[in-house]
Amino acid sequence: MANKTIDCFIPYASPEQASATVEALKADALVNNIYLLSPDKDAKALDGCKLIVIDSLTSTATVRAIAAHAEAPYTLLYTKHTTLVPGYLALARFERIAADSGAGMLYADSYTVIDGKRSAAPVIDYQEGSLRDDFNFGSVLFFNTSCLKLAAAGIDTAYQAAGLYDLRLRLSRIAPIVHINEYLYSDVTVDNRKSGEKIFDYVDPRNRASQIEMEQACTAHLKEIGVYLEPKFETISFDKGEFPVEASVIIPVRNRVRTIRDAIRSVLSQKTDFPFNLIIIDNHSTDGTSEAIDEFAGDPRVVHIIPERDDLGIGGCWNLGVNNPACGKFAVQLDSDDVYADENTLAKMVKAFYDQNCAMVVGTYKLTDIDLNTIPPGVIDHKEWTPDNGRNNALRINGLGAPRAFYTPVLREINVPNTSYGEDYALGLAFSRRYQIGRVYDVVYYCRRWEDNSDAALDINKMNANNLYKDRIRTWEVQARRALNAASCK
Repeated sequence: MANKTIDCFIPYASPEQASATVEALKADALVNNIYLLSPDKDAKALDGCKLIVIDSLTSTATVRAIAAHAEAPYTLLYTKHTTLVPGYLALARFERIAADSGAGMLYADSYTVIDGKRSAAPVIDYQEGSLRDDFNFGSVLFFNTSCLKLAAAGIDTAYQAAGLYDLRLRLSRIAPIVHINEYLYSDVTVDNRKSGEKIFDYVDPRNRASQIEMEQACTAHLKEIGVYLEPKFETISFDKGEFPVEASVIIPVRNRVRTIRDAIRSVLSQKTDFPFNLIIIDNHSTDGTSEAIDEFAGDPRVVHIIPERDDLGIGGCWNLGVNNPACGKFAVQLDSDDVYADENTLAKMVKAFYDQNCAMVVGTYKLTDIDLNTIPPGVIDHKEWTPDNGRNNALRINGLGAPRAFYTPVLREINVPNTSYGEDYALGLAFSRRYQIGRVYDVVYYCRRWEDNSDAALDINKMNANNLYKDRIRTWEVQARRALNAASCK
């Protein structure tokens, strides 16, 4: 008879909700105890199970309760209220890889079942830069119980929302977190929104209280691993080089004939007390975009560049524009399908450089549809950014906001990654390593969501590739900041 080596913990709302999961776990000879996690102290446990009363699945109190009750060598936590269907010999596979790898926590690819239809739900590898609190592990977390107990014993702050997040950060400092890229279980999803509807969850104002907790947990982790940066910034004098204008708006574009005229008009309507221009890098458009840009050729402020090379992403187009002799002292972003909120956007962004002595400025935007009607969650102000801790918290979130503006001499030193996703985030991390990032909290930008947006409705593989790249950016930044701190201690 196999040893009973796994204690299982599952959310419990009702017998109907949990019974199928419980029966599936009972059928596996490796399962020792099954614990039902419920906020209802009067709930009646299913036969053969034990009830643990919790406040929420994500709280520190629940993490401590799981650690206290776990007695088998391994601990399985299921994080959904839907039915878990372990794959054939899946728990044995979890256990085998746990023993072979020395992992503190493991997770695996899975299948999602909706209305009887099964689809693959692969996840990505965990790395040191996987600091997002919404990192997708799937719904099954498999722990080495000794590591779980050790991590839980070190918890010194009680969280309501960030308990599980705090736990896995602590675990990552004790033992590896390992992705098993095999399909080891199935579950049923309850969130059928498209990817473009999910990506703003972390900045939804309704989630602000939990975001404060997540920031606190992440900041503590960064201090433990030698990556936290104190609020000390290099001063900017704004006197490097000579520029033909004070500011340039940079628009990389490819095949946006439907929206490019709106973007151009929103720039040319800006009212400022300084000279500015508009640099459009037209990346070999084939749909009439080039001809639409040429309609504005009579305005001397419009600089229309068609690259000689054909291997440029959005970041590469930015580099071409910023290094053009026509570029001004400040380079200000506008995407080809978005518009500035009013005629004062450019003036406000430039003023922030001088008022806040920063090398980069991030504004506030509103999500709208193509016709500029507000869509949820509306205003995205990124108020989680604080002057003292913003550059540390930036390692936890997936974006910094829009529009973005840069002091051109520094941008020419750093350069933009030649990609079409994550290039702006990489810049924000690199700039904030040395310089303060200024903020404008007025709505100065309308971010229009429509069917041709780059992240409107991505398939799982593209989403994973994007997230893996941003985690890689964070990993490089973690390494750079650790080295910076080490050098400053010498």
